Amino acid sequence: MTNHPLNAMLKIIKTAFFFLICFALYFRVNAQQTHEKVVRPVDYLLSLPDGYKDDSTKTWPLMIFLHGSGESGYDLEKVKVHGPPKLIEQGKKFPFIVVSPQAPQAQFGWNADDLYFLLQECKRIYRVDPDRIYLTGLSMGGFGTWVLAIKHPEEFAAVVPICGGGDTADIWKLRNMPVWCFHGAKDSTVAIARDQIMVDALKKYNPSVRFTVYPDLGHNSWTVTYENDSLYQWLLQQKKFTYKEIPINVSLLKEYTGTYAGPERDTVDVSIDQDKLFAKIRGKQTFELKPASNTLFFIQENMPLDIQFSKSPAGRITGFIVYENKKDKFEKILSGKHQ
Repeated sequence: MTNHPLNAMLKIIKTAFFFLICFALYFRVNAQQTHEKVVRPVDYLLSLPDGYKDDSTKTWPLMIFLHGSGESGYDLEKVKVHGPPKLIEQGKKFPFIVVSPQAPQAQFGWNADDLYFLLQECKRIYRVDPDRIYLTGLSMGGFGTWVLAIKHPEEFAAVVPICGGGDTADIWKLRNMPVWCFHGAKDSTVAIARDQIMVDALKKYNPSVRFTVYPDLGHNSWTVTYENDSLYQWLLQQKKFTYKEIPINVSLLKEYTGTYAGPERDTVDVSIDQDKLFAKIRGKQTFELKPASNTLFFIQENMPLDIQFSKSPAGRITGFIVYENKKDKFEKILSGKHQ
């Protein structure tokens, strides 16, 4: 008995359809690109200063407040328990845009990347003065203040950590940052030594750092601090650091000329051209070194990068340190040898 032509045709169609589906699934499974989405939700309280809506061209200082561990969670009302959000709830008027984010309950400690993302969003959405962005926090927020400021010193005009602490490894990144730290001497939750270590390490690079110790207070050193208007007056006096060029004698500049050897066999040639100092990285660009002092030079006034020359006891230039994302030490070469 022979197959009916219609049955044969249906069989061919089914077979072709099967292979077509397999073909499509193969390319779907092995696709090199897929549609993904990154979401960094950060809930926060927002307070806009009086007059914010009156002038659409005016920019305002921004103060970011980081709460302590007890206010973590998913209820923003908890953030109003302490600090600036509490004072705002009581009717205090701040001359800042005040942003008070909330850390998730399951998270101990602030995520610096999430906070940086929030800051960029605030600068995009609100009329923020980029030269007057301030960061402060208490307890867990004090630790978060140190961490975020060290990771992104280019963003802030001043920082105020309260009863916190941190890692001193990169504290030099705050060498140009106005810092006012607060702690209670009788703090049994976060020992005063945690902030003292940070302040002592920072003083080597930034002698102007301020440290206020309350001799009779325990962990709650934030209430008296945030209720003191002198703190906000001090903040408003601070603007993001920029280098300022000073005149310097050409004869002094000549002392810096020469070849310097750094890590990974990098070499830098320092020379003078038309009474200005230049550094040429072997195989790379040439940069003008602008004097901020007799031994400190910078490249751009708003770039957190500077070059600190060092001298021997006899007064000879022995090398320099480049401060940027890391510290790189270069030694001056004399007659084919390091000095």
